[in-house]
Amino acid sequence: MFEILKAVLFGVVEGITEWLPVSSTGHMVLLDEFVKMNVSPEFWDTFLVVIQLGAILAVVLLYWGEIWPLKRVVVEGKHATNPQKAIRLDKGVLNLWGKTIVACLPAAVIGVAFDDWLNAHFYNWLVVSIMLIVVGVAFIIIENRNSHKTPRTETMADISYKEAFAIGLFQVIAAVFPGTSRSGATILGGLMIGVSRPAAANFTFILAIPVMAGASLLKLLKNGLLYTSTEYIILAVGMVVAFVVSLFIIKFLLSYIRKHNFKPFGWYRIVLGALVILYFGVLH
Repeated sequence: MFEILKAVLFGVVEGITEWLPVSSTGHMVLLDEFVKMNVSPEFWDTFLVVIQLGAILAVVLLYWGEIWPLKRVVVEGKHATNPQKAIRLDKGVLNLWGKTIVACLPAAVIGVAFDDWLNAHFYNWLVVSIMLIVVGVAFIIIENRNSHKTPRTETMADISYKEAFAIGLFQVIAAVFPGTSRSGATILGGLMIGVSRPAAANFTFILAIPVMAGASLLKLLKNGLLYTSTEYIILAVGMVVAFVVSLFIIKFLLSYIRKHNFKPFGWYRIVLGALVILYFGVLH
């Protein structure tokens, strides 16, 4: 029961920090230091992947109408009073997926080729703390720079393939350096090239589906799923909690950015990064 309660806590943290630009990795590093689960390293690695799948499902549910390409349309029959319904491919949705694939390519290449090496050399508290602070400072600088500018690209549908690829390049930073925050990197990249906050956030959420699903699948294939019934319960609890919390956090963020900027998240990252350095570098 105690391990299940820990799974709930980790699911809550995952659901919150996966979508806010504050680095889920940074928070997991700290939480794992104070609330360690009594599980094997292999299971722990799988657990972190599975709760991410719960977060992804929240995006799929909330954006289903925008990501599912098959649409029911009304087709006029021989008589105007007898319209027929048919299934058609939505070109706008197909176009969105095309841009998403283009944005995924840079990080996918780096992730597949160097995943183990990057985890061995960069997955540590020092890199996490540095990237928390660096990206936090970047958010403040970019928001100050953009405060009197009108975004060139207002909606997600207006994002071009060139802009999608540029956002994908920023995602590489998150793939290489833990603590960057995948959502933070892509949103920051969008802001830097003139994409509005809502458009950058929406595209970031869509982009998470193939990126996180692909990364999760690779981990699952690598680690396998030979676990006990108790461990499967822990996995299910963590995933469900991450799913439910993600639903609320995504809605909150989309509502928040309509009237506010990302500077508070930047300051939060700087403070958190400093705390990580203080704890692991000085007190630990």
